[in-house]
Amino acid sequence: MEEHMHDDATLGVMLARAAGEELLRVREVSGLEGRALGDAGDAAAQALLAGLLAEHRPADAVLSEEAKDSAMRLSADRVWIIDPLDGTREYSEGRADWAVHVALWEAGELVFGAVAIPGEDMVMDSSSVATVPAGEPGAPVRLAVSRSRPPAVTEPVRAALGAELVAMGSAGVKIAAVVRGQVDAYVHAGGQYQWDSAAPVALARAAGLHTSRIDGSPLVYNDPDPYLPDLVVCRPELAGPILAAIAGEPHGGTA
Repeated sequence: MEEHMHDDATLGVMLARAAGEELLRVREVSGLEGRALGDAGDAAAQALLAGLLAEHRPADAVLSEEAKDSAMRLSADRVWIIDPLDGTREYSEGRADWAVHVALWEAGELVFGAVAIPGEDMVMDSSSVATVPAGEPGAPVRLAVSRSRPPAVTEPVRAALGAELVAMGSAGVKIAAVVRGQVDAYVHAGGQYQWDSAAPVALARAAGLHTSRIDGSPLVYNDPDPYLPDLVVCRPELAGPILAAIAGEPHGGTA
């Protein structure tokens, strides 16, 4: 197919869906399990995405969890930031709460993000996502946390807001859950990279949600260092109270 047949959003959705289908295929037919299955899935999804991007956007740079980083992306006008398999553990355990991330950065900003959740046959993208409706006044705040070990930063937020903790898998699934209204916030400070959050953050921004570092500063992508260890994604009305709780300040704003 020629490049002009796909605009960026159509291409991004296609990439995320295709990688998800490949991951499901590998899990079904490989006969592998555990770490070997996760490694095989990572490799297969990376190969598929790299091949499709080389075919359809050969002039664009790529930053991927599963490929060697190149300084060339720092002078590129357009960079695809991808995580071929977000949630390798969940994937290898046969769960559904893992994702594929495909984001596009252009001229200093995220301009597109697609998050596939293949276990639910779902692709959400920033070009078509609906604005998250306002929360119910007085409703309990639901906070997405890791199934295995919630980061310590979660506790002051839980205490300040009286939040209910909702355990689920990968970062992309957690951020998508805020977009879907399944939870109200996701706070993380345990170490992540740009590919862990670029696509879901683009999705969240398009849905009208607050996104920032835990100190309230902006999330910056295509930075020389791919490490981007912390973030807050939440309903806009919760941003003040959450950031104040993290900073150890008196409760700020209303929940």
